[in-house]
Amino acid sequence: MPKRSSIKRPRDLSQLAAVIVREATDGALPIDAPRKNQAAVELGRLGGLKGGAARAKTLSPHRRAQIAKKAAAARWAKKV
Repeated sequence: MPKRSSIKRPRDLSQLAAVIVREATDGALPIDAPRKNQAAVELGRLGGLKGGAARAKTLSPHRRAQIAKKAAAARWAKKV
């Protein structure tokens, strides 16, 4: 089975058309993604790594169960 493409397709019809033509004529050329500030990425990752563990420490088992039940209900609600 072929693997799915990891190239993000634009939602704008004119940009999508340009990408399709480009792929059809000379191969897949990815759209230039905006560059991210590396310092901001590292800083955000630091906070992200701390966040989940810190929140888990402060939650009581009862509150964690409430959150899990709400999440499960939301997932099952999408199925209908």
